Amino acid sequence: MKAVQTFENVEIVDISSEGKGIGKVNGIVCFIEFAIPGDVVDVQITKKKSNYREGKIIRHHTLSAKRTIPVCSHFGVCGGCRWQNMSYDSQLFFKQKYVTDAIERIGHIPLSVASGSTLELLPIIPSKEQFHYRNKLEYTFSNKRWLTQEDFKILNIGEDLGSAAYALGFHIPKLFDKVLDINECYLQKEPSNKIRLEVRKYAVENKLTFFDIRKQNGFLRNLILRSTSTGEWMVVVCFFYEDVEARENLLAHLAKTFPEITSLLYVINAKKNDSIFDQEVKLYKGSDFISEEMEGLKFRISAKSFFQTNSSQALELYKVAIDFAAFKGNEVVYDLYTGTGTIANFIAKKASKIIGIEYIEAAIEDAKINSQINGISNTKFFAGDIKDILTNEFIATHGTPNVIITDPPRAGMHEDVVKKIVELAPQTIVYVSCNPATQARDIAWMSEKYRVEKIQPVDMFPHTAHVESVVKLVLK
Repeated sequence: MKAVQTFENVEIVDISSEGKGIGKVNGIVCFIEFAIPGDVVDVQITKKKSNYREGKIIRHHTLSAKRTIPVCSHFGVCGGCRWQNMSYDSQLFFKQKYVTDAIERIGHIPLSVASGSTLELLPIIPSKEQFHYRNKLEYTFSNKRWLTQEDFKILNIGEDLGSAAYALGFHIPKLFDKVLDINECYLQKEPSNKIRLEVRKYAVENKLTFFDIRKQNGFLRNLILRSTSTGEWMVVVCFFYEDVEARENLLAHLAKTFPEITSLLYVINAKKNDSIFDQEVKLYKGSDFISEEMEGLKFRISAKSFFQTNSSQALELYKVAIDFAAFKGNEVVYDLYTGTGTIANFIAKKASKIIGIEYIEAAIEDAKINSQINGISNTKFFAGDIKDILTNEFIATHGTPNVIITDPPRAGMHEDVVKKIVELAPQTIVYVSCNPATQARDIAWMSEKYRVEKIQPVDMFPHTAHVESVVKLVLK
């Protein structure tokens, strides 16, 4: 049996892009869960690699002045909101620092005055709401509830737990078959918690089985809750198999108990994974979509639609994109990774023509509808792989872009897409990213022809290490 390795009085000096505290043990970098710069702690090593270590805190000697008391009883277990133990001002500081470090180290763009840099790095835009800011949450049913230390004290673990083993909540990090039963989540406003708790209560009382991901059995699989600032609520219940009577009874109970649900849907998903993008979503009651409003525009959100999960901060993000694009009104704009066309429709009145491209066909259909319901006629949307769509024939048909707005997934843009953008040579590129590291990589690929003029970090996800970054690039 290997001896447990511990180190005393480790000073936490920084924080990683994944949100772990950084200290040094025997001169080697160590990433430490839930540690905050300014802490002095004893650390137990949990992973040993040639050039780094990972560890957990076993004792505090000094508590950082940046610390605060988490409000959530599930903090440190469920895997979300990992910075709830850090003051919000400190969170913003480290997010700004992460964007700066990515641009300098990965993008190879110096930001200091001493370097002669003329680009403008703007202070991060804080989130208006630090709690209850999400408009979408997805919960998992499981018959393999994760048992906390408190559970071990209360329950007789040697016996069959029965329904006490059931959970409706979030997956435990790195344990795909274990789910933490959530009592109260601070990410989404009410009646989110009330709906989840009522579904769980009804299911237990009526002996409905919860999903077993290993054995691939059980009736109840997932619960998706979506809301809008206009007060509309969508609830999607995902079942593993059809049982008409049981399904109808549960949905009827939900509809009666929560009249505020404006869209009640269900899915029968017998696949091995939870994704519903390739599944039929069926309407039980109400509308099959909910509507968000933003600056006088309406956006239709269906069960499969992508929409920024922090609506108020999404508006700030789009305002930055407009500001950086500096439209004069006659531009041809290509909106790459357009999703449901939110940015494309938001900027439509500012430019001559908007071409939106997205690989998910269902999202493109929503984008077209969003243009129609807002009376927007200068947008066109295309579904497919961007690197395959941006052919010379396509450009000749739709016009060479003066401005390109790109908002790719966390992996960033495909290198072929970057090369095509550089070849098209628009005067301005507005790059919106949820991953400053891949954004900086892509910017480095474009550096021969483009210079960075402005950078605006935006906090979309308080109490997490995630940060959005908007960068303006101009043709040299």
